[in-house]
Amino acid sequence: MASYYNFKKVQVVPNGTEFIDIVLSKINRKTPTVIHPNYQITRIRSFYMRKVKFAQDCFDEKLGQILSDFPKLDEIHPFYADLMNVLYDKDHYKLALAQINTAKHLIDNVAKDYARLLKFGDSLFRCKQLKKAALGRMATIMKRQKDSLAYLEQVRQHLARLPSIDPNTRTLIVCGYPNVGKSSFMNKVTRADVEVQPYAFTTKSLFVGHMDYKYLRWQVIDTPGILDHPLEQRNTIEMQSVTALAHLRACVMFFIDVSEQCGYSIKEQVGLYNSIKPLFANKPVMVVVNKIDIKKPEDLDPEQQELLNSITNDEEVTLALTSCYTDEGVMDVRNLACDKLLASRVEQKLKGTKIQSVINKLHLAQPVARDDKERPAFIPPAALNKIKYDPKDPNRPKLAKDIEEENGGAGVYNVDLKHNYMLAKDEWKYDVIPEIMDGKNIADFIDPDIEAKLEALELEEERLIAEGFYNEDDEMEDEEVEAINEAAAKLKDKKSILVQQHRLKKTKNGKGLTYKDKARSSRLDDFEQVLESKGKEASLHNLRDKSQARVGKKRSRSEVSVSKDRSKSLAGRDDVPRDRSVMGLRNVKQKIEADKLKNNYQKLPNLMAKRGESDRAIQTKMPKHLFAGKRKMGSANHR
Repeated sequence: MASYYNFKKVQVVPNGTEFIDIVLSKINRKTPTVIHPNYQITRIRSFYMRKVKFAQDCFDEKLGQILSDFPKLDEIHPFYADLMNVLYDKDHYKLALAQINTAKHLIDNVAKDYARLLKFGDSLFRCKQLKKAALGRMATIMKRQKDSLAYLEQVRQHLARLPSIDPNTRTLIVCGYPNVGKSSFMNKVTRADVEVQPYAFTTKSLFVGHMDYKYLRWQVIDTPGILDHPLEQRNTIEMQSVTALAHLRACVMFFIDVSEQCGYSIKEQVGLYNSIKPLFANKPVMVVVNKIDIKKPEDLDPEQQELLNSITNDEEVTLALTSCYTDEGVMDVRNLACDKLLASRVEQKLKGTKIQSVINKLHLAQPVARDDKERPAFIPPAALNKIKYDPKDPNRPKLAKDIEEENGGAGVYNVDLKHNYMLAKDEWKYDVIPEIMDGKNIADFIDPDIEAKLEALELEEERLIAEGFYNEDDEMEDEEVEAINEAAAKLKDKKSILVQQHRLKKTKNGKGLTYKDKARSSRLDDFEQVLESKGKEASLHNLRDKSQARVGKKRSRSEVSVSKDRSKSLAGRDDVPRDRSVMGLRNVKQKIEADKLKNNYQKLPNLMAKRGESDRAIQTKMPKHLFAGKRKMGSANHR
């Protein structure tokens, strides 16, 4: 498991009564609620068995979530384990989680026992009572866990308020007596906003701030003040600092107030350093003398100076001076601490076993001398004789920075990017030259002789125009095009005449006609012969003209009555279908085809994903839960 643990994801732990209400409400919502005495006994048994099993699943889900969300002290980083031991008492915490786990197993056993008894229930009443007893025993088990649940909820709330500390990243730990300026230093170097007051123990818990140095992210931990007394007499606030010092790989910054305004003498502060010095093993240590704006180490008495030197004479300890009130030396102390920690981390990695695997992959190439001749490095004399730039020298050469300050500074002055252009004339530097003109790149057309070539082309063009070169070509071209167009038109006319003659010849001989065309022509010939035998006019063209002339006339009443009588007489014939849906169609086959077309047309809206009359839809929109319904009876063993 990762050492960086996010305690804010732990979900809320309900108390005993709320826990039971949540589970029973879920059982009522998610399982069937209606049962009748006339049901078969097998159905009644499965109804109540399902209730019991679902109740077991609900309790298991909620309790299992509590057990998985809370961190296990044996699996997380030792810093977090000891911090939780200091804040919540490790034994009490483990006991609460163990009781929740025991309750989970007890509920599983109750559900198993009552599910076995329900298999032998012989009536609705007995099955109902067994279900009631099962849920009652589960609820009783949960009521007994009310103290554990309340304790775990308090732990969850406090865990969510703990700062997110990464035990393995680059860290600076600020420690010392109360009121020596630890929180003030923290506010100066980070974006944290720690409360600062002139009395002791203002900081009662660990605070974390972040800063950037050398393009790296650093975390600074402000610890509560520690007093100089035995470990077993230290309170919870002090033990948080001790835990951070013991487990975090960081640079320790021990603050000392030489002005003694914190209320503790230098002797007491040095004694505290010596008492917690074992916690600084294998860590870079800095002794930061704070409040030098009030009193400096040089102003101390010889005895006090000797006490201060006793802890700074160690080679591994670095002394630094700062004043958080005037910001004197704050950034220097921060940079020195960060560099010291980076060097320490590199040194630890060099001592480790992984360094060998990295070194084996590296190869440093050494150049080999090609002969005995010495070739020393050459430095131009101009570079050696060049005077070093001095910003205080009034005769120094002007830099771009100086020009910028003279012209209004950053945000007002614009850098002259064309100043160093090398052109034939200096006035050309600021000419506007378009890069693209008329969709073409100007650089493609740069030619020193382009004007002479352009002049020669213009002279050639004038000469051709004067000689009439373009006019003759146009006339010749027009005459040729007209001749070609006339010849093509004659060919097209001749071809169309030949096609028409060929078609007429084929029609007269009876060739080139399809079977239907031949049958139609034979019927027309027979019709003409019948008309001629009866003395009628046999011209089909005349008949067509007469029929078209009758289209625009209105029918008389006698004609309408005759057509009605004719329709009545047709209705009595057997060869005409009597179904009203077939009226207007030639035969039954035509009706079948029409029905097919109608059915296909009715399918089209469904193919287009449109809602039809038969679609199941709730026309009146209502809340979803009113249509959720209950699950039907069936196997629910998968639950």
